[in-house]
Amino acid sequence: MPTLIKQDDVIESVAGALQYISYYHPPDFIQAMKSAYEKEESRAAKDAMAQILLNSRMSAMGHRPLCQDTGIVSVFVNVGMDVTWEATMSLEDMINEGVRRAYMHPDNVLRASIVADPAGARKNTKDNTPAVIYTRLVPGHEVEITVAAKGGGSENKAKFAMLNPSDTIVDWVLKTVPTMGAGWCPPGMLGIGIGGTADKAMVLAKESLMDPIDIQDLIARGAKTKAEELRITLFNEVNKLGIGAQGLGGLTTVLDVKIKDCPTHAASLPVAIIPNCAATRHAHLTLDGSGPVYLDPPKLEDWPNIEWSTESARRVRVNEITKADLASFKPGETLLLTGSILTGRDAAHKRIADMLSKGEKLPDGVDFHNRFIYYVGPVDPVRDEIVGPAGPTTATRMDKFTEMMLGQTGLIGMIGKSERGSEAIEVIKKYKAVYLMAVGGAAYLVAKAIKKSRVVAFADLGMEAIYEFEVEDMPVSVAVDVNGESVHTTGPAFWKKKIAG
Repeated sequence: MPTLIKQDDVIESVAGALQYISYYHPPDFIQAMKSAYEKEESRAAKDAMAQILLNSRMSAMGHRPLCQDTGIVSVFVNVGMDVTWEATMSLEDMINEGVRRAYMHPDNVLRASIVADPAGARKNTKDNTPAVIYTRLVPGHEVEITVAAKGGGSENKAKFAMLNPSDTIVDWVLKTVPTMGAGWCPPGMLGIGIGGTADKAMVLAKESLMDPIDIQDLIARGAKTKAEELRITLFNEVNKLGIGAQGLGGLTTVLDVKIKDCPTHAASLPVAIIPNCAATRHAHLTLDGSGPVYLDPPKLEDWPNIEWSTESARRVRVNEITKADLASFKPGETLLLTGSILTGRDAAHKRIADMLSKGEKLPDGVDFHNRFIYYVGPVDPVRDEIVGPAGPTTATRMDKFTEMMLGQTGLIGMIGKSERGSEAIEVIKKYKAVYLMAVGGAAYLVAKAIKKSRVVAFADLGMEAIYEFEVEDMPVSVAVDVNGESVHTTGPAFWKKKIAG
């Protein structure tokens, strides 16, 4: 007998799942991160993982996003051929309505990051629609839905190659992963798609990331297929690269490597990599006609009780900082910042560049002289929050503006996520500035350090506006010092050598 699936059941299930994954890590991820944390020998990497785990528990308790980048929604749907529908909307419209409701939920507003006309106006759609949806018709009488929210930091690190059939996939992956930088917020997962056509390989890579973390179980029982052998090999070899948590150098870069493959042309070997970051967010639903699906929340005891200490950190008052203070910062050192900082991301930097090129003055309140800028696009606050989750965005996107900001505005420091490019580092060295790194995947934790927030310019840019934050004991690490020494270069190099013995 055919199963009747109702329109509202799809909408409500999708909306609920997206709310759920905004603040709950999957239990398999928590356990894998806990295990990696306990084994980690790198102090900097261990500290970063402590912040990620602490942030995860705080987000679960506060029902607020794990990361300020609440992602572009990807949905995989398997529709049983015995299903009938009670609906006036298309399946895509149902899913998008679920996305809309989830991202505009008043008790847990999620950041709308989707822009339409991507090569032109790039206007924000305001509700994070449309989702990217893949639909299959399959035997059966159920509708299986997998939802995922992919942040730009990880999604933008995707790589693809059309290898020759005689090429070695392992060699290509080991050559490619270091080029991805740390903006994808390791430790996370690598999804690898092999075969089909170029587009199919990318979809396979994405879909593989929906599978649970089980590499340790696989290692324990042993590989039974070539794909499983490849997973184990890549897991071990990628971790030997020493990239570590947040690219700081350490024992664990990936928690798992997932692979999906399919047949391909005899002359082809398409291979795709898509990483999943430390804010891994996905969920699986099965609608059987009995109503909407609600996911069971994890138990708080699933999270480790992490004692994250800041006793050894240096407290810095950013409004009183001097060039001598900057020169004393040591690469890898943990700082706790107190005072006022300005924010700015891609769109704000572009507008500043346009204004300066025209000889225009920056808006009132936008004075970067002897100040720090934080690369962030925060989530809107709810209830009594000062600001929503406000973790850093990938700093390399601002590299091309670094000369302008340091040379023309009087800026002395930047705060962002992961590494800086070589040219930006040279500019930092030239102006004796510093670049500080906040932990990606600890957005809710970071937001707790923000005591006041106001928009000072470019309000029309939404989350990309320039804010002024008053912070108290905001945790950061010195990533690039005034001499141009970068922990994202020295850390992985040290740990790669140490792991190799």
